[in-house]
Amino acid sequence: MILVEDWAEIRRLHRAEQMPIRAIARHLGISKNTVKRALASDRPPKYQRPAKGSVVDAVEVQIRELLRQTPTMPATVIAERIGWERGMTILKERIRELRPAYAPVDPVSRTTYRPGELAQCDLWFPDVDIPLGYGQTGRPPALVMVAGYSRMITARMLPSRKTGDLIDGHWRLLTAWGCVPKTLVWDNEAGVGRGRPTSEFAAFAGLLSTKIFLCRPRDPEAKGLVERANGYLETSFLPGRHFSGPDDFNTQLTAWLKVANRRVHRSLGARPAERWEADRAGMLTLPPVDPPTWWRFSTRLGRDHYVRVDTCDYSVDPAAIGRQVTVLTDNDRVVVLTADGEIVADHARCWARHQTLTDLEHAEAGERMRHQARRHPTGQIHAVGPGPLVEVEQRELGSYDRLFTVIDGGADKEAG
Repeated sequence: MILVEDWAEIRRLHRAEQMPIRAIARHLGISKNTVKRALASDRPPKYQRPAKGSVVDAVEVQIRELLRQTPTMPATVIAERIGWERGMTILKERIRELRPAYAPVDPVSRTTYRPGELAQCDLWFPDVDIPLGYGQTGRPPALVMVAGYSRMITARMLPSRKTGDLIDGHWRLLTAWGCVPKTLVWDNEAGVGRGRPTSEFAAFAGLLSTKIFLCRPRDPEAKGLVERANGYLETSFLPGRHFSGPDDFNTQLTAWLKVANRRVHRSLGARPAERWEADRAGMLTLPPVDPPTWWRFSTRLGRDHYVRVDTCDYSVDPAAIGRQVTVLTDNDRVVVLTADGEIVADHARCWARHQTLTDLEHAEAGERMRHQARRHPTGQIHAVGPGPLVEVEQRELGSYDRLFTVIDGGADKEAG
């Protein structure tokens, strides 16, 4: 067998130099038949080892019969049935070659999305410590949404994965889009629902007139778009960045997504921004009114005039002590209202854990009320809500004694 270089030289001498076969053979010191074979082949010579038999050949008929009866029979079971006592690697390779001829073909269909049809949602947990204040750091989740048709990505970091924060995060992202996909695809996230949406999320879906689709367990393909988007954020947005807090994270992420959505998407061969208008045109319009603050609860304000949201305590105007109040919470604010709609507390949401947030005006008002209480013993002053203090008549204790005939001057003890 000649080398590839010799094969190429033979063809060059014969075609370019017009050298006869005999002269080429004499020039290169090879036989004329070798020259003829080189000129007759359009492919370079390639060494091929002569095929040798395999120990599996002797049992191939048995393997084929077992696969014909049961195409999905495992290789270990086949080995047991045929009495195989040699290495499993060579047997498995032969079974892998033979099985397709007996197993039915299951082609994978390509998933296509119509404009406005759906958006896939997921929580991404960035692998970076975010300063949360009060000397604490953490790794809060980020809500990621990907539109199916255009592959437009939007995302925002949230204080927690609880239902109220997830709903508020959805509303902020959808408001930025200015439209609502007809279906929101989620896996079995506890804050969204397992098996069916939570009552709060179902109410939110009703407000948006959209559908919440919860994937079956162990079905990653149903949410592949957003899973790949999470990986893209992890490898392309996060490396080399530093964040001063959640707000800084969201600011940097929003600016980066404007650039990322203009890149050429590999599977589409187009830019998401170029397909966005068609995708948006097929979506639903936002409801005409903003949703209420979904994370809310009512309580009667205690004497310490603080309310707890998540793990943090927030001060309330002590004038509301003893009254029923409603606490409204979103990603940014904690607001407390009385029954008549008066705002008695308004705090920035604290992302750190186990902190006490005190408004200076609330602390001063509480100190004034405690001072007034110390100056006037119980029974001398009666406070009516947040209004002015009212003097109340105080009767001498002796009058009660005389009234109940304990001392002279009251009713006649001897009577009766």
